Amino acid sequence: MSTTRRIFLGTAASALAASASGAAMAADRGQAVAINGNLMLPIDPEKPLDPAMRDMVRASGLAAAKQTIGGPGTETRAETAQSIADIDKAVALNPDLYLKVASVADFARAKASGRLGIIYSFEASEMLEGDLGAIDQFRAAGVLVMGLSYNRTTPFASGTMSSPSTGLTELGRRAVERMNAVGVTIDVSHSDEPSSLGAVAASKKPMLITHAGANAVHAHPRNKSDRLMRALAQRGGVMGIYELAYLTAPPAQPSLEVYFAHLTHALKVCGEDHVGIGSDALLWPFDTSPESMAQWNKSLEERRAAGVAAPGEGPPPFVVGLNRADRFGVIAEELRKRGYGARVVDKVLGGNFQRVFAETWRT
Repeated sequence: MSTTRRIFLGTAASALAASASGAAMAADRGQAVAINGNLMLPIDPEKPLDPAMRDMVRASGLAAAKQTIGGPGTETRAETAQSIADIDKAVALNPDLYLKVASVADFARAKASGRLGIIYSFEASEMLEGDLGAIDQFRAAGVLVMGLSYNRTTPFASGTMSSPSTGLTELGRRAVERMNAVGVTIDVSHSDEPSSLGAVAASKKPMLITHAGANAVHAHPRNKSDRLMRALAQRGGVMGIYELAYLTAPPAQPSLEVYFAHLTHALKVCGEDHVGIGSDALLWPFDTSPESMAQWNKSLEERRAAGVAAPGEGPPPFVVGLNRADRFGVIAEELRKRGYGARVVDKVLGGNFQRVFAETWRT
């Protein structure tokens, strides 16, 4: 399945009808330039989005979101280039709704104009085909964030499910150097701990873990150790908290309390300047109807067959209480209830990601 079709998966009329009331409840997010570090956006390269979906994009209150392209390492270099072209078409079809982010200045432009800025990104690196020149190629096409490995081993690094671990390879060190030089932010969300620590040490610029959880709260290969979280923060990086099932023991759907256990732990370990939100969910509410769940379960089977699945995959990607377009409003209010002031809330909702992007996109 192409990236574009996967992005648009689940935007059926039933999902829209079930979520219309929640999407209209966007809460005040203060002065924050709200940036979601990893979110699946409604993308259709064939026609403009319909009014209901457009309303949900606006209800999100987001100035920008990072959109994964190229899947979990299952698209070739050529297929990924086509996926980028498809998203370019979707942006052009919705010029009053979307803006392709090319610089940090675009966050303010998007917020001022009521649009959502799309940050093109890779979680995987298979599309680079072990070629450092591909980093330049895709950076020129507007990809601003790249990973070194997904769950599997690549020529650059090992992934969270790799056995044995290779750590950051010599080619991986050169990739880190090239990404630093051309203005690409490095994201090690799916790299294993040895590779991530190696990349953090090798990089001359701060790095991101855009979407993960805290291993100290719930042990899972996709959650990060306090050691890695501290190392990332000490070098200026930011960790975003996701909404995936890995926040808690399966088959439970993660609760709001579980989510905030991970978020507040990250704030304690990393500090207020180094935590953000990377939902790794759909912008629109996930449809839990039998038909939608059958489609979701089929996608999980495809991931397992491709060898990219992690343990515990099953529950859909959302936290109970955050399965709504305006999730940032809920997160802001819950942080306030827990005693965090406006300064911290604004940093978590996007200020910290914006700082790292400003430092890493400069060439």
